[in-house]
Amino acid sequence: MLSPDGRVILISGANRGIGRATARLLAAKGYRLSLGARDPDAIERADFEANLHVARWDATEPETSSAWAADVLQNFGRIDGIVLNAGVAITAGLEDGDEADFDTMWEVNFKGPLRLTRASMPALRSSGHGRVVNIVSLSGKRLLSGSMLGYSASKFAALTLTHAIRHDGWADGVRATAICPGLVETRMVADIEPSEGQFKIDPDTIAETVAYSLSLPNEAAVAEILVNSRLEASF
Repeated sequence: MLSPDGRVILISGANRGIGRATARLLAAKGYRLSLGARDPDAIERADFEANLHVARWDATEPETSSAWAADVLQNFGRIDGIVLNAGVAITAGLEDGDEADFDTMWEVNFKGPLRLTRASMPALRSSGHGRVVNIVSLSGKRLLSGSMLGYSASKFAALTLTHAIRHDGWADGVRATAICPGLVETRMVADIEPSEGQFKIDPDTIAETVAYSLSLPNEAAVAEILVNSRLEASF
């Protein structure tokens, strides 16, 4: 297992839900963190010790990715890992949904993470043990209904991004893992009532899965981790 001591991890969407739970856990384990959010003031800094970097990051604003990575390097001198957590879900299906909704999900769920990864890759390569953990979704593995077309399409793309990172960074020790959970108890799905036999996963469970992925040595790369919230035939 890789020691967290001194390692610098970026977490997008760190102000709530999975991002917030992950930040708390990684801080407790001894990682140094840079937390990104559209509203940095929404990040509860009292949850962390003084050695914390906070940045404004918006997946829809390309310049914030390069600015965030540059600021982290100026503050810490290194980037050892990124957790691509920020995402959005909008109902946009085959026969309904505004085309702008498709564009928003593509921008937030795929292009924003792509930009942040591109900005961080030189530092991840130079570390020799760079890690990228992408919070995708089981919707990036299968489609349950036509109304989820837009969201699933963006998450299929996010899954592909994870594998592209694995391929391009492999020789330099960069490892990427896609974590694909079902329903998680977050604001995004607050209005969704689980069907019979289904439940909502605690964000702390996903945070533990992120920590596990970050800790693996180069020789134990795990490409995908599927986290079920119900019994599914294929997973």
